[in-house]
Amino acid sequence: MTNIAFIPVRGGSKSIPLKNIKLLAGKPLVYWTAKAANDAVCIDKVIIATDSMEIKQTVIDFNLSKVEIYDRKAENAQDNSSTESVMLEYLENNKYNNDDLLFLIQATSPLLKSEFINEMYNKFILDSADSALSCVLSKRFFWTHNGKSINYDYKKRPRRQNFDGIFMENGACYINSIKNILKEKNRLSGKISVYEMPEYTAVEIDEPDDFLLIEKLMEKYNDD
Repeated sequence: MTNIAFIPVRGGSKSIPLKNIKLLAGKPLVYWTAKAANDAVCIDKVIIATDSMEIKQTVIDFNLSKVEIYDRKAENAQDNSSTESVMLEYLENNKYNNDDLLFLIQATSPLLKSEFINEMYNKFILDSADSALSCVLSKRFFWTHNGKSINYDYKKRPRRQNFDGIFMENGACYINSIKNILKEKNRLSGKISVYEMPEYTAVEIDEPDDFLLIEKLMEKYNDD
């Protein structure tokens, strides 16, 4: 069985031009997830899927042993392109066994570490799951737009230490088999294993200020 880490990065970004290679803590953004996947014991190869020659050359210069480049089609690198579209494009153009696993990793989650990937994989196996996703446990109180409480009874507000909270996707990592992805056209399917990552990993890179926040978090939590 082959375990493939798949990191889609495109050149276009409206909010932050060439976001995926903008420097974060002295390294291009995509370096951090590429390095985490490269160093994960459970990962056999790391695919960086990009439509940008500049990103491609930047990734090549990382000299990470497991990393390969996939030249994604422009039609699947638009603002309205889904992540699933480039995943399916890659799988339809590369031969893998049905039981091989694809680890979808998003470059906008640079707080992902190799140990998290390994632990998530081990839990996925122990759970005998079909797919898996990474989450953080949130003990915030959520509401709908029309004023309905979602995850608690506001008339009986619980104390934080007695509140179970709710899991929230942090977008860092997903695992599924090649067979399932091709069949369901989705990163998740069947019995889903939930892997809990630390609360600080809830932050993703979407806006310029996120770089400043994540750099501070990396100073505190990263060893690299």
